[in-house]
Amino acid sequence: MRTATYFFIFLNLSLAVFEEPAVYPLPFLVTSLVEVLCLLVFFGRLTHFAKVTLRNVFWKDTKNICIMVAILLSLTDLAIYGVLRIYNVRSIRWSRIVRPIFLINFAESRQIRRAFRSIRNTLPEITYVFLLFMFSLLMFSLMALKLFGERNLQTAEGLPYFKNYLEIVFDLYVLVTTANSPDVMMPAFDFSSWYALFFIAFVIVNTYIFMSLFLAVVYNNYKKHLKVM
Repeated sequence: MRTATYFFIFLNLSLAVFEEPAVYPLPFLVTSLVEVLCLLVFFGRLTHFAKVTLRNVFWKDTKNICIMVAILLSLTDLAIYGVLRIYNVRSIRWSRIVRPIFLINFAESRQIRRAFRSIRNTLPEITYVFLLFMFSLLMFSLMALKLFGERNLQTAEGLPYFKNYLEIVFDLYVLVTTANSPDVMMPAFDFSSWYALFFIAFVIVNTYIFMSLFLAVVYNNYKKHLKVM
């Protein structure tokens, strides 16, 4: 029973690869039939669980309510999407976001729920570090706007360099991951090599200090909550 439940959960989650927009598109009829089959299996598993559980215990369990709501939402969305498709009206399968509910809330997924609860309990405790990191990022972005915004610099593609504050925030956020290094700093460096000091300071503070601190806080708090549970 556990293996079958995991198989159909995996099959249901895998439909995102084959549904429009898809990596490997399949006809709508095929994906919809597979989804209905998965939902019927989930409903049958829930019915079986209700038969071997006291009624008041079953209805007080939030996991069972979540599964029933997810099944109802998925069927409703599938029916609406099918009708709109018949009339050539373009729509979006919004119920895809509820599919992980099946993975989390079935009785067989106890370890997954444990990890999920640990993550949920860890989030409030890392909020302060995250806010400090965002404050540092916003301040460095403001300094970058003041330093480079009026220099009329251009990127290698000929676009304005550090003219828009929100674009600066995004570019520096990506720079924290070093994904756009050193491309993001080259226009300023070509203008004056002294501007490299700004980016060196940014990388030291945000990549090496804040990211290390953020990782340490996440790891320690997650391990603490995992031991408690």
